[in-house]
Amino acid sequence: MGVTRLKRKDRYNKTVSRLEVQGLKLATNLELGSRSKQSKTDQLAKNNAILAALSK
Repeated sequence: MGVTRLKRKDRYNKTVSRLEVQGLKLATNLELGSRSKQSKTDQLAKNNAILAALSK
């Protein structure tokens, strides 16, 4: 079976959907009361602690 080349619209949709999924994965944040607790050694927790110390 031969490999067919995607049409321009399909190539665009493939790229856009991949970027959307990537953006959603990066944008996930833990909310208060979430079932998954944020660890104390998490980089985000370290950054927040530094920012809190600097803002005082």
